[in-house]
Amino acid sequence: MSLDKSACDIIQQGEIISCNLTPLGSNYTFTVQVQLGDQTSLGIYKPRDGESPLWDFPSGTLYKREYAAYLLSQHLGWDFIPYTTIRDGPYGIGTLQLFVDHDPKENYYTLTEASADQLKTIACFDLVANSTDRKPNHLLLDEAGKLWSIDHGLTFHSDTKIRTVIWDFCGERIPKHLLKRLSALYTEFEAPEGLLREIQETIHPDEMDALRRRVRWVLSEGVYPGLPGRNRRGR
Repeated sequence: MSLDKSACDIIQQGEIISCNLTPLGSNYTFTVQVQLGDQTSLGIYKPRDGESPLWDFPSGTLYKREYAAYLLSQHLGWDFIPYTTIRDGPYGIGTLQLFVDHDPKENYYTLTEASADQLKTIACFDLVANSTDRKPNHLLLDEAGKLWSIDHGLTFHSDTKIRTVIWDFCGERIPKHLLKRLSALYTEFEAPEGLLREIQETIHPDEMDALRRRVRWVLSEGVYPGLPGRNRRGR
């Protein structure tokens, strides 16, 4: 999938001309067709008012977390979350994300060694963003072999509670280029600008402080954590 500017413009500025509820998920999620001029694009619309209440996440904040995850991935230069914006839709404010063309039969469990480097980046991101809901079908492989990550509403909690299916790299060193970027990010927290400033304005101050602590933790450890007795899935 090519994330050219025209596709992003359609998602951000276009008119939603159809809206169909998807059967999966505990929150209301819609596949929508968006039109701008004579161009159309498919998107995934998640309205705030369609979020199911959770005991451990403040109500009405999942759409903001979804957006903050996209901003963080872009700020880091790790382009694996489809273009995402916050805007009004047929059921009120929420996120609208560019739809990724993919084979629905493909997911985390069908990935091969060819996707390992991309998966390492996503696994590192999950540590920093505190992803608490990394499921197999949240990883999409497009026709070009690019790995995409979706469904980031349960992120940025101030308490570390990472839950993931990605245990492939337990005990392995996190690649140096990823740590180098996180080291730069840690410095940037002193005076947030650009996308990092927007993240700061999107999540709660306590969650921003926790994000900084997790970056420091990942940098100090330098390895992918694991669970005692957990075996890595062979590739």
